[in-house]
Amino acid sequence: MALTQDKRRPTGEQVTITCLDGIVLGGHIWPASGPPLASVIINPATGVLARYYHYYAEFLASHGFDVLTYDYRGIGLSRPTSLKGCGFRWRDWGEQDFDAALRFMHDRRPDQPLQVVGHSIGGYLPGLSPNAARIERMLTVGAQYAYWRDYAPEHRARLFFRWHVVMPVLTAAFGYFPGKRLGWLEDLPAGVANEWSFRGARMEMTHPAGEREAVLARFAAVTAPILAIAVADDDIGSVAAIRRTLAYYTGAERTVTVLEPAVYRHSRIGHFGLFHARHRDGFWTDTLRWLKERVNPWGDQPSRLP
Repeated sequence: MALTQDKRRPTGEQVTITCLDGIVLGGHIWPASGPPLASVIINPATGVLARYYHYYAEFLASHGFDVLTYDYRGIGLSRPTSLKGCGFRWRDWGEQDFDAALRFMHDRRPDQPLQVVGHSIGGYLPGLSPNAARIERMLTVGAQYAYWRDYAPEHRARLFFRWHVVMPVLTAAFGYFPGKRLGWLEDLPAGVANEWSFRGARMEMTHPAGEREAVLARFAAVTAPILAIAVADDDIGSVAAIRRTLAYYTGAERTVTVLEPAVYRHSRIGHFGLFHARHRDGFWTDTLRWLKERVNPWGDQPSRLP
C-alpha cells in the first residue's frame, strides 16, 4: 500500500503548529497565487504522510487558495524520537491536532473563510474540534472511522484480519504499530492503532462516558455544508461507512456523491487514488467548483442525504 507520486516534489513554506497540550506539529503553507479566496486545511488519512497531498495543495494554491498541510502527532514531521509510550490517540488528532491547525489558519487570516478537505479519517476529525463551528465548507473523500462491518463485503474478511487482528497483535508486541516495515502505511502510535482496531459502530463509545455528550455536541455544532465523495470501488470508505460518519454532523447540510472510476476513465481508483497527480485535470479540477462556488460538479452521479 505504498503511496507514490511524480518525481518532482512541490515545495511549500515549512511551519510549526503548537497544540493546546504543548505538542508541536510540522506542516507546510501553500500561499495563494493572487488574492486568496479562502483558507483550506487538508486532513490526511490515517498513516499517510502529509507530503502525499502536497501536489493537490500546490494545485489549490495555484487557483487562489491559502492551503495548509500538516502531519498528525506521531506521523512524519510530527513524529517524536520514539513512538513507544507516547500515549497519542486517534481522538487527539481531532481534539488537539486539527483544532490547532484550524486556529493556526484562522489566526493567519481571521477574515478569510475556512474550508476543509478531509481524506478518510481526515473527514471525521473536524467534528472533534471545539472550534469546528468556524468551518465554512467541507469536502470529504472516503471519510469514515473504520468500523469493520462497513468494509466492502467482498473485502471484509481480509481487512478485518489485517486491521483488527494483525494490527493489535503487532502493536502489543512492538509498543507501536510497525506499518512502515510491512509496507502497509506509516508507523502508528499504539493508542491510534488500538482505537482503530477496537472501535465499534458508535464512535463516541471510545470516549469516557462523561465526555460523550460533549463530543456529540461538537459534531452537531458544525454547520458547514459537506460534500462527501464515495468512490464505488473503495473497499474501506464504502457508502455505508461514509453515511455512518456523516450522521454525526446533524447540524450540517450533507450530500453523498458516489463516483464510478469510469467517470475519470479509470478501471480502478480505490481509497487513495483521487489525490494522485493523475487526477489533476479531472477530479482536482472538479473540486474547484465546490470549493469556489459551493456547486456539486457531480450532480448527475448518485447523490443522497444520509
